Amino acid sequence: MAPVGVPFGAALLSLALDLCFGEPPARLHPVVAMGRYLNLKGALLARARRPRARLAAGFGFVALGAALSGGLAWGVQRGAQRLPDPARRPLLACALAPLFSVRALLTAGGAVRDALAAGDLTAARRLLGWHLVSRETAGLTPSEVAGAAVASLAENLTDSITAPLLYAAAFGLPGAAVYRFVNTADAVLGYRTPALEHFGRAAARADDLLSFVPARLSGGLLLLALTLAGGDARAAWRGLKRDARRTPSPNGGVTMALAAAGLGVRLEKRGVYVLNAAGRAPTAADIGRAQQLVGAALGLGMLGWWLLGSARARA
Repeated sequence: MAPVGVPFGAALLSLALDLCFGEPPARLHPVVAMGRYLNLKGALLARARRPRARLAAGFGFVALGAALSGGLAWGVQRGAQRLPDPARRPLLACALAPLFSVRALLTAGGAVRDALAAGDLTAARRLLGWHLVSRETAGLTPSEVAGAAVASLAENLTDSITAPLLYAAAFGLPGAAVYRFVNTADAVLGYRTPALEHFGRAAARADDLLSFVPARLSGGLLLLALTLAGGDARAAWRGLKRDARRTPSPNGGVTMALAAAGLGVRLEKRGVYVLNAAGRAPTAADIGRAQQLVGAALGLGMLGWWLLGSARARA
């Protein structure tokens, strides 16, 4: 019986592809295709006007999208498994690479960091809004821009890196594709607006469920990265216990609280949350430190994957 999970070698190659080449063209990008599907929501919203109808329509819409994403990924994986090994791993790697995002995330953070460091607040706000957050950025102060970038890097360690790779390791390409669809659906539909409050509930709850374990794994990797870098892991742990539940997301708060306390900075979203309230105002340099933590956590996660695979092979 063919193994279910993506082999470590294929995942490592996919990481190399992402770091070297970045995102594929939009016409070939599976997440772009997922977004196009999700943009079909308007027709369902027009027909389903009552809360219960919208709740049911949203559930069916998300379930169908997840099934299509997983089914197509399953077909690719089955096809790859029938190929000889020299061709199998490159195909799996090419299919997996667009389902997570390391280079794009770190590049986006770096662009905001560089603009802030150069004193170009207007550009920093614009880049933050384009690439990292959905909130309004026009009135943010320099420290709020830096804090939002740090928070986004910490949260996206789970959403864009750890979770897709964890599901790929456990359930293969279908696992990574289903997670990526659900996470994208939450980003598109998971808003408490009159139109989406009920329709998007299934996407939001599914994302909360699927991200629960990856978020805690990301938190553990961040703590380990802080420890190895000589950071204050104890302060980060105290921050986790104190602040993780202050964010609307039951998962995003884990890595955000750890990053805030570990870096010693105050992260605030006006009217929503304050993490590590006694910390100093974040700066452009803290964005760079957050980038380094994300990279270190990824490296530790890949090392752990390899060690577990080696132990299983010897057993």
